[in-house]
Amino acid sequence: MSIPLTPGSGGAASTAPVHIVGGGLAGSEAAWQLARAGIPVVLHEMRPTRGTAAHQTEQLAELVCSNSFRSDDHTANAVGVLHEEMRRCDSIIMAAADAHQVPAGSALAVDRVGFSAAVQERLEANPLITIERGEIAGLPPKDWDSVIVATGPLTSDPLAEAIRELTGADSLAFFDAIAPIVHAESIDFDTAWFQSRYDKPGPGGSGADYVNCPMNEEEYTAFVQALLDGDKMDFKEWEESTPYFEGCMPIEIMASRGPETLRFGPMKPVGLTDPRTGRRPHAVVQLRQDNALGTLYNIVGFQTKLRYGEQTRIFRMIPGLQNAEFARLGGLHRNTFIHSPSLLDGTLRLKADPRLRFAGQITGVEGYVESSAIGLMAGRFAAAERLGRTPDVPPATTAFGALIGHITGGANAETFQPMNVNFGLFPPPEEQITANGKRRKLKGTDRRKALAERALADLDAWLGRPAEAAAE
Repeated sequence: MSIPLTPGSGGAASTAPVHIVGGGLAGSEAAWQLARAGIPVVLHEMRPTRGTAAHQTEQLAELVCSNSFRSDDHTANAVGVLHEEMRRCDSIIMAAADAHQVPAGSALAVDRVGFSAAVQERLEANPLITIERGEIAGLPPKDWDSVIVATGPLTSDPLAEAIRELTGADSLAFFDAIAPIVHAESIDFDTAWFQSRYDKPGPGGSGADYVNCPMNEEEYTAFVQALLDGDKMDFKEWEESTPYFEGCMPIEIMASRGPETLRFGPMKPVGLTDPRTGRRPHAVVQLRQDNALGTLYNIVGFQTKLRYGEQTRIFRMIPGLQNAEFARLGGLHRNTFIHSPSLLDGTLRLKADPRLRFAGQITGVEGYVESSAIGLMAGRFAAAERLGRTPDVPPATTAFGALIGHITGGANAETFQPMNVNFGLFPPPEEQITANGKRRKLKGTDRRKALAERALADLDAWLGRPAEAAAE
């Protein structure tokens, strides 16, 4: 599938490479989209020359937090729609995720090692992509006339400081916590059992994809108190006023918001039945498969800033995990993102220096899929410019357009914070005309389905896909 690029006043075509700083999901996707358009790319990744507080390998597109891409339902879920839009744009990230999925109910989760290896292998094999290892310590050289900055939430200090000096605006920051991973063989299945919520199957799943560890009221109360009393990591002085992102809240912070908070959050028992009792437990801790072999499971929603010793002690209070062996304990790192509504134009270029385009989580989107999607768009926009054409912005009714619109002007500039894709970012659907001629606003599932259907139809029109291809 070729990339549709609107002809116009984009300037003369150029064969010079586009430089991408950052080899995470967004940078990898941007490189792939540029190469698809026939544009040479130099992809710069500082690992292993310089590591980060969260990465454990030197692989491109490494997943440092969850292994889940969340819901894959493109008929009524916003992130599922974004999945499908990316697939229709030949996304390297979605292709690797689909090839390395593991059971996860209605979600799309992946074997993280196989996923990143697949992305790196395809990028390395592409003759138009050159991968260079080493830190870009400051603003890219002036002779790089087209640059995509996709350094993510862990942008190195020299580059972050250079961006602040250039824009005159301080980057905002929040904390992102990592959930622990447990060896499957150490889970006690005399207590735990496999079941997806409401027995709902998902891509590659069977409807019994999560490990469930039940708690009665007494066990739950003791566990919440242990979280509150547990020894936490100390903050550095410059971190103390940094807010958390609500979508990745540490488990102990959630617990501090009230004794029932966890039972209505990551430990909610609805849709689950303990096979030993035939009843719904008071609370449930769920674990999701983390690799293709099924030997590792991550504790869903258990991002934490507890110290390592406390994590081991407290998480072994969970019935079924009393003998848990941890392949990775939870952690905490500081994320940084720019104030995109005031700094970026509609094609993700920095207003203060239009040769620089930003992509991924540094722009203020949250989540693997959202970061990859902005990388995909940045790659397409940069490709259009290289071909001497005007970048073609997707309609606001698509998931792509909704995300770009939010970060480049749709968000409240005064309260701008990272955002996952959601239907609240989409223009509302048209009212329906009933049989008696009255107008009726769509609500609930009907509204979500209408938004999803419109998004994909408008994306196909934007891509120039024929109707028969769109129906496949």
